[in-house]
Amino acid sequence: MNVLLIEDDKRISEFIVKGLEENNFTVHLAETGEIARDLIQQEIWDIILMDIMLPGIDGIQLVKLMRFKKNHTPVLMLSALSDTDDKVNALDSGADDYLVKPFHFKELISRVNALTRRTKFNYDKVEILYTLGSLTINPEEHKVTENNNLIDLSPREYKLLLFLLENRNKVMPRTQILNAVWGINYDNNTNVVDVYISYLRNKIEQNHKFIHTIKGTGYMLKEEL
Repeated sequence: MNVLLIEDDKRISEFIVKGLEENNFTVHLAETGEIARDLIQQEIWDIILMDIMLPGIDGIQLVKLMRFKKNHTPVLMLSALSDTDDKVNALDSGADDYLVKPFHFKELISRVNALTRRTKFNYDKVEILYTLGSLTINPEEHKVTENNNLIDLSPREYKLLLFLLENRNKVMPRTQILNAVWGINYDNNTNVVDVYISYLRNKIEQNHKFIHTIKGTGYMLKEEL
């Protein structure tokens, strides 16, 4: 993990660097806000540990500058300022967490791991996209596009399309589709799957054929070559 530590107190910085390196972190130290600003712009960091009271640009100014420039690297403020207003000011300025000095090193490691874990989870979640030819589903936004044109689907149509797209190029029997999209207690004799397949076709197949009927079995989603 690549960590940027911004701290002007040599005694504190040596303690933090030594502890982080013993826990297999790669640490780079910046002793002023100006040096830190340049490093933030030049490198990609997994997390930034930042003192508030820095020579030159202080920690509050620095984190505000980061967020203004759309830099969302997690920031953990490390400060001797323990007043509630100081914490609120730092968090409202864009910091993700706040740890008061002096602190137990185990707590620092725990906060670092929690912040980087949360950031990775959010990043992964946003980046998931299902695509098939010109058809795309963004599960995070519940958004479906075909040739970059937004398609308006009902919640059930969306769930059906997502299921088929997750199983693209596979034959999906009607009973399996019914169980996955409507639930295992739904009447197996209903033709609701066929009805909703028809709805989907009318909405997503304006330019290409995606849903193929497998006679006597069910349906398969694949791009027509």
